[in-house]
Amino acid sequence: MSHPELTPHALLTAGPAAPGVNERPWLVRWDLLGEDAGDLVRRTLPPTLDFHTSGTTGPSECWRRTRDQLWEEAGMLAALLGPERPEAVLSFAPPRHVYGALATLLVPARLRLPVWYRPHFFGALPPSPVGRWAVVAVPWSFSALRRKRAWIEARERVAVLHSTAMLPSAAQDFVQEAGPGRVSVREVFGSTETGGIAWREWGPDDPPWDLFDDVEFVPDPHDPHAPDDGVGTPDADADVPLTVRSPRLAARPGLAPLPTWQTDDLVRPCGARRFRFSGRRGGLVKINGRRVSLGAVERALRAVVDCADLACLPVADELSGEHLELYVVPPPGRRLDRARVRALIAGHDLTVQPRHVHIVDRIDRSPTGLPRRIHPTRPADAGAAT
Repeated sequence: MSHPELTPHALLTAGPAAPGVNERPWLVRWDLLGEDAGDLVRRTLPPTLDFHTSGTTGPSECWRRTRDQLWEEAGMLAALLGPERPEAVLSFAPPRHVYGALATLLVPARLRLPVWYRPHFFGALPPSPVGRWAVVAVPWSFSALRRKRAWIEARERVAVLHSTAMLPSAAQDFVQEAGPGRVSVREVFGSTETGGIAWREWGPDDPPWDLFDDVEFVPDPHDPHAPDDGVGTPDADADVPLTVRSPRLAARPGLAPLPTWQTDDLVRPCGARRFRFSGRRGGLVKINGRRVSLGAVERALRAVVDCADLACLPVADELSGEHLELYVVPPPGRRLDRARVRALIAGHDLTVQPRHVHIVDRIDRSPTGLPRRIHPTRPADAGAAT
């Protein structure tokens, strides 16, 4: 895979949504730019840029960020990588999404470093000298990098910046295989609506997240202990919806920027500026950066699978960070096999196909209908299809 060179001006003029910027590899030499990068960004990018949610939990929504918001946040992300003293950037994050626009297009400009963009799992890595590298990762990047161990071992240091979804299990394997002290991983917690909310340096002990300097917790207004001024620390003894205030919140086209935003996440605060992630509200998983509603997938599956009950449950995934698996209870007195269920759902337009299908005896549910316990797979799992 070659990386045709683009000038910084050509890259910014095309913009983050351009197919050629997202679907083909390229190289941009910000280190050779003969003017101030910020001046070029302000002169070339439009005053506002639009980004879209995936549309997996409802209609896709357009969220507008200002050029100044993006440039400011790119500086914050560049500051996370700065202590590692990178000399070049390799990015896997497509610029059409806000994280890619920030980390693939603008962070290298902030750092004044050459950036190689690789949009696909397979292909060559940059044929460059050894040195200190920053890698802008999405969940599948870690499995791709594990296939290029010789390239990693030739680097003096690799600083990984990751966002869009839960860190996949392949990330820990990648860090361990790279050897002591060679790789660091910094994660960014955020969304299309908010931009970056918090960050952490990953470790196997699951460290807490630190809010970015311009982000504040907004306590639950229904909490009787919430401060009168509407800012402060949420209840540290319970999981609470993550609600934040920030000057970088997005706006819907034609409307004012949001004053606050409540995410789909539940957190447990650790003091005034830190939290631990507890999970997502409303049965959501995030697969390669796309929000997927388990309930919506279940409703679609019930229309095509004749069964007594079924449930989709979230699971960790080596490539995508998170995924879902399907559990099906056959109708009374009848049998199902996995192949038959797979065939039934394969021809239907689902948001995502379940990673695995399990045929089980029973799904115990809470009074509100949430799955609580899955009873074992039936011995008749491989029996005749209905």
